[in-house]
Amino acid sequence: MGKRSSRDGRGTAVDGLLAQAVGQVVAASPDGLDYALDVGASLLAASAEQWPEVSRALLAHTELTVGRCWSAGWRPADVVRVVRRGLGPAHLALAVDLIAAEGRRHPASSLDRRWHEQLRELAVEVWWDGDEAFLSAFAERHRLDRFALATAALEVLRTWSLLPPVAPVGPVPGQGAPSARSFVGAPVRSAGEPRMLGRIRALLAKAESTEFPDEAEALSAKAQQLMAQYSIDEALLAVGARAKDAPAALRIGVDNPYESPKAMLLDAVAAANRCRVVWAKEFGFCTVIGFDADLDAVELLYTSLLVQATATMSRAGSRKHKDGAPRTKAFRQSFLISYAARIRERLTEATERTTAEAAAGRHLREDGTSEQLVPDERLLPALAARGQAVDETVGQMFPKLVSQRVRVSDGEGWAAGRAAADRAALHGRAGAIGH
Repeated sequence: MGKRSSRDGRGTAVDGLLAQAVGQVVAASPDGLDYALDVGASLLAASAEQWPEVSRALLAHTELTVGRCWSAGWRPADVVRVVRRGLGPAHLALAVDLIAAEGRRHPASSLDRRWHEQLRELAVEVWWDGDEAFLSAFAERHRLDRFALATAALEVLRTWSLLPPVAPVGPVPGQGAPSARSFVGAPVRSAGEPRMLGRIRALLAKAESTEFPDEAEALSAKAQQLMAQYSIDEALLAVGARAKDAPAALRIGVDNPYESPKAMLLDAVAAANRCRVVWAKEFGFCTVIGFDADLDAVELLYTSLLVQATATMSRAGSRKHKDGAPRTKAFRQSFLISYAARIRERLTEATERTTAEAAAGRHLREDGTSEQLVPDERLLPALAARGQAVDETVGQMFPKLVSQRVRVSDGEGWAAGRAAADRAALHGRAGAIGH
């Protein structure tokens, strides 16, 4: 882990210089931004001798900026996504390293499971030796001169400093270890992944990588069944728990191209798993609200279906229309809208069937076999209560919501998307969902 360093008189002066540069860049209007960046970067990069102190000051200043983002409801994947959408690859790498530097303040035990997962997916790591060496080492890694790197740092800090507060989806690091109940009363799991969820994740990964459609469908079928049973088991377990179970939330990135139909697909998956979706288009993410086990199912299944949809759309979109004309963006947009609509129908049917069988006492074991148990009369009331709790939580988090419609402008794309959704590997065989 990289070492921090003590401050001296020269360091204090550079701290002030950096704060001034950042303040001017953050306050700059769009018309004056280039000038503010040039002035600030020139001051910071002017002297090779003071560059190590600029490096240390930057990481110290970042702790404040990133900490404010966490307090405003943002999470690691969110702030990285904002940088990815508006800036370049060097900015993205810098953002990940700045998150790593700030993360040294928080013991691992103070972070929830999904925070740990985001850090792992972003490959967050303190790889440099001493904070004074960070900027020089980063510049060498990415072949940047001091002025270019200082400019990039100021741009990242401006982007993060201008982020507005968002609805929180979990505990804030640095406020102590998560308690038994955190966001809107939801129990917090440990950083380790539940065994059932790990098995589901492995099945879906194998389904996406195999070259044999029949094998992919069989693997996806087993994963879908396990997800449904996992959710039902969690609901029944919560009925008998002392601490009241409550909805939680997570954010899933939804970016261009075709962000509207992607959001529709996510909403279809969420609805079938008793969750709700709120789309923040300007930031490129959706907030999914539901109970913890259902959120896990939504994230895994949406990712898998999006991989399938994108691959099928690309193959269909590369061909020509019946009249010989090349297929357009309108075709692909209509394809994905139709795909999402049909997936909604199939998943809803699967959820209703699985719930009915569970209510009748049929239980799916982790190994994929089933057993007949005594029907549990608590199940249906528990699921109804959870649905009501999710709706109430959405109202608390987002008191002002509006709906958005999407238009279909290519009939051939619609038909192709619906056909692809019928073939999607959701359950036992193509075009059918059942046990």
